[in-house]
Amino acid sequence: MAQATHPTLLFHIDPARNMARFYLLAIEPTLFGGSSLTRCWGRVGTKGQVKIHLFETVSEAGQASGRLLHAKLKRGYRRNEEIEAG
Repeated sequence: MAQATHPTLLFHIDPARNMARFYLLAIEPTLFGGSSLTRCWGRVGTKGQVKIHLFETVSEAGQASGRLLHAKLKRGYRRNEEIEAG
């Protein structure tokens, strides 16, 4: 059975535009041996929206996660560690 990966948490914060958003990506095993990519996004402080994508293998879920991560980083989202560092 596939192992869950550590979730990736991203933030896009711009006080000048009153913007405070989060985006979460997590790969988790399913009950039937596949993998799921869970996406959660919204304004910081809210529950946000959730969407789950199902895949046959962990590598397919990882590729989809990588594509989404790349797109979000291009749009200005940053990892929590990058925000705290400066």
